[in-house]
This record gives sequence, structure tokens and C-alpha cells, in this order.
Amino acid sequence: MAITPMLSPREAARMLGISYPTIKQWILHGKLKTVPTPGGHHRISESALKPFLAKDKLKPETESRERYRRVSGRNQILGKVMSVRIEGLLAEVVLSIEGQHITSIITAEAARELGLKKGMTAAALIKSTDVMIERLDEIED
Repeated sequence: MAITPMLSPREAARMLGISYPTIKQWILHGKLKTVPTPGGHHRISESALKPFLAKDKLKPETESRERYRRVSGRNQILGKVMSVRIEGLLAEVVLSIEGQHITSIITAEAARELGLKKGMTAAALIKSTDVMIERLDEIED
């Protein structure tokens, strides 16, 4: 009898191109079947992921999670290129995402290789260990 490879939720999330919290929700809501370990952890068979991978392959490239599986960063946000300004070795790229703007400074060479132009669809891939919060309401006494 062949042994079925079992994956941790993190490994399965990477294979599907989704976040760890998303796969945990799928498990808790019964969307994804798991096998419990003696220690009470979830393990997922590779065969349980096949329907999700097959469904994803049917989506248009811009909606598919396939490209997420090629990059380690999971914080990827799709938007439209608002502007590309190249000066010297650097380029400033501004993306519009649901009415908000994200500005990225990348190398001029990377901007040229990507062929970025105003109006194109692009993704901001965010990999950071720091997130700052700004309080926007007034402090009450």
C-alpha cells in the first residue's frame, strides 16, 4: 500500500497560493478535509488539494493563484499602473488599488524589463516585517 504524502496547513497553503489564515478557515469550516495527528494537528493529503488546483487552472491568468505559487510573498495586491517615472538608476511606480495609491521605488532596469506603462495591470508584492499604524481620530480627554 502506497503512503499518501501528508502536508501541514502551511505547506498546503503554499501549494495553493493562499495565506495560512485562509487555509485555517477552510479547515475550520469544513471546506478542506484533514486528518488529525496524535497531537491534534491537521494534516492534508495532496489529493485533497487537487480539486482546488484544478478549479484555479480554469480561471483567467489575472484571477488565478498560479503566479502566487511562484513567489514567497503572499501579500499581493492587484492594481492599475497610474504612473512610471524613471530618473537615473531608480523608477517610481504608482499603482491605484481600489481608490488608494501604493508607491514603489524599484530599479530603472526592472521597470524597463517589466515594460511598465500607465494603465497596465500590475501587482504590488508586499514583504515586510513592520507595519505602522497612524491614529486618524482626535484624542478625547
